[in-house]
Amino acid sequence: MNGNEPDVSVIIGAYEAMPYLVRCLESVEAQTIGAERIEIVAVDDGSTDGTGEYLDEFAVRSKVAARVVRQANSGGPGGPRNLGLSLARGRYVFFLDADDYFGVEALERMVAVADRAGTDVVLGRTEGVNRGAGKSMYRKNAERTDVFSSSIKFTLSAQKLFRRELLVRHELRFDEGMRLGEDALFTMEAYLRADGVSVVADHTCYYLVGRDDGKHVTKGIDHAAIIDAAHRLMKLIAAHVPPGDRRDLLMVRPFVTSLLPQLGPIVLKQPDERGRDKLALVAPLMETYWTDGVAKRLKVGERLRLTCAATGRFDVLKEVLAFERAGTVPDVVEREGRRYLAYPHFGKGTEGFTDEVYEVRVAERAGEEHLTPLDPAAATGRRSRPSRVLRAVRRLRRGL
Repeated sequence: MNGNEPDVSVIIGAYEAMPYLVRCLESVEAQTIGAERIEIVAVDDGSTDGTGEYLDEFAVRSKVAARVVRQANSGGPGGPRNLGLSLARGRYVFFLDADDYFGVEALERMVAVADRAGTDVVLGRTEGVNRGAGKSMYRKNAERTDVFSSSIKFTLSAQKLFRRELLVRHELRFDEGMRLGEDALFTMEAYLRADGVSVVADHTCYYLVGRDDGKHVTKGIDHAAIIDAAHRLMKLIAAHVPPGDRRDLLMVRPFVTSLLPQLGPIVLKQPDERGRDKLALVAPLMETYWTDGVAKRLKVGERLRLTCAATGRFDVLKEVLAFERAGTVPDVVEREGRRYLAYPHFGKGTEGFTDEVYEVRVAERAGEEHLTPLDPAAATGRRSRPSRVLRAVRRLRRGL
């Protein structure tokens, strides 16, 4: 490497990455930004399949400056990424997974918009290969946006372009003790601290590959780790954003993407003991972070499942899931200008299951995606009160 500062340091943490690594590295070499403007910092995390040897060979022959570090297995992606970040020299860094690959103009387009707009984070359109990928955040280009007024909160993977000065100034690092969700914490904090975020939506910058050999890092993660990761993300949001609409807007993310799947149809296929344990782990998060501002952004069925966790009613949860699995369409009940969906226990006076839980809120009335903010312009910071549901639950608990 010469002494010139590259525009981008591409950080690759690799573990048992063959043969996917071949295309990954080829995609870096093919970048239209030019080999002289990028560097690769690759960390082989104790691979035994030839990953380290291939990286060494690549570093010798490639026109792209490459530094390879080989170490004993660290047990997760956080360690290799942190090491790569400590060695990076670029104005920007990009965390490229060894299974994935770039679109040919990815870095050129992302660096250009970051330089033009002066933003600290850039999202490039992502497409899934043999797997799904987020779409709502890539509906249109955005020169400058933020985490409150867009859908970027629903992509918290680390595969973004970050201004390295931002990461250094705030000492942002991945939590090496987490096997799951460390990238969500890192990316959310970067969003919150960034001076603007850009989105490249009109060009595929990143291809997210689903491996067909079963060697996914998150394979085998249990429900306790998933719920713990959601809790850590909630704590991070609460630490950086005062109570109010803006906090509620961000809290929807861990509730919907992490907690609700754990309380979904899978519960009916698992032992009851596991389902009860999930409710016990989710209940404290409901107590601390659930507000009416979060509730109004969810659909009735989602709100109902989370209320089951808040009240510890595993029996009601199973009823609701069976109701939905059967494809039953709930009756619509209108009272005093409000509309309700008659899911199980509606109107029965079951403690904690007030009519409010069943009310059709704005998102469903408008036919919008349940993850879409109701009104980003209204994020005024007004304090959200705990919902009537949660207040009823707290009164119930005090009486026990």
